[in-house]
Amino acid sequence: MCCLFGILDYQGRLSLARRRQMLSVLARECEARGTDAAGIAYCVNRHISVYKVPMPAHLVNFQPPAQARFIMGHTRMATQGDEHCNYNNHPFKGRAGNTSFALAHNGVIHNDQLLKVQYQLPKTKIETDSYVAVQLIEREGRLDFRSLRIMAETMQGTFTFTVLDDKDNLYIVKGNNPMCIYHFPREGFYIYASTKEILDQAATKLRLNRRHRKEIPLKQGEILKIAPEGSRHIEQFQNDYLLQSSFNLYGWGGRYPYYPTYPTYPTYPTYPSETPEKETPSYPEELMEFGESIGVMREDQQLLLDAGYTWMDLEEMFYDPTMLDVCLRDAACPV
Repeated sequence: MCCLFGILDYQGRLSLARRRQMLSVLARECEARGTDAAGIAYCVNRHISVYKVPMPAHLVNFQPPAQARFIMGHTRMATQGDEHCNYNNHPFKGRAGNTSFALAHNGVIHNDQLLKVQYQLPKTKIETDSYVAVQLIEREGRLDFRSLRIMAETMQGTFTFTVLDDKDNLYIVKGNNPMCIYHFPREGFYIYASTKEILDQAATKLRLNRRHRKEIPLKQGEILKIAPEGSRHIEQFQNDYLLQSSFNLYGWGGRYPYYPTYPTYPTYPTYPSETPEKETPSYPEELMEFGESIGVMREDQQLLLDAGYTWMDLEEMFYDPTMLDVCLRDAACPV
């Protein structure tokens, strides 16, 4: 998968050198979840700037200006859209009404093509599945809790989004992918990353005082807004339809069906043409071919399926070789 990270220096106490150092360390630690591309977004004088390149974060010299106090970043493991075409990389720019914004995504959206047809979204050269989230927000003509809720409730797959607007409001839309946020109230800043392990490693290298920090809880189905002055506000979105992916959160694959049962919910679109019979034959074959391309034999994939893992579990394992080895050993030698 990919990794989200960021710094929110809401009191402006960090020097430019310190802010850039923190950004560099966070980005390098986030390479554990993606080395195909790296990028950041920030706002200066109501203008959103995005800098991204198709290379690992440790080769990128991020130099945000002194005025940029809220900086969101992303390291990418490409799943859809060639990373060498830089427009496929995160963060993505968008505009909803009079508000410009940048969006980054950790996860995989499975129904992006269906959403494009359902909502007649404009054609674009961007191939990345994540970009449909930008288009859905733009379609609402506004960036706020309501438009983010509508966007999140249409998504099938796995996700956590970060969205930075041109007033330095940062939104974190917490789906079924992980997110960890630390607040340092004495120093007046937040830092965040997709996993607690990555954030702890970065905090240790940056010698941030553990006694001064407070972890900000964020649950699946919540949208957190951090305002320019550091205040926080949370609202919820309907999330019963999301896969409860304990694999993402704890490193273990839960036995869940690939397509969950969706509750009756008025804003959730229906797709008459979407049936398991049409999707089941193509998805497993494409996934098996992808697994073979990264060295996972079909026999091993079938062994995992026979042990009770789902296709989505396999997809997650392909991005975590350590857990793949553990699961293969358990499947080969069941208790």
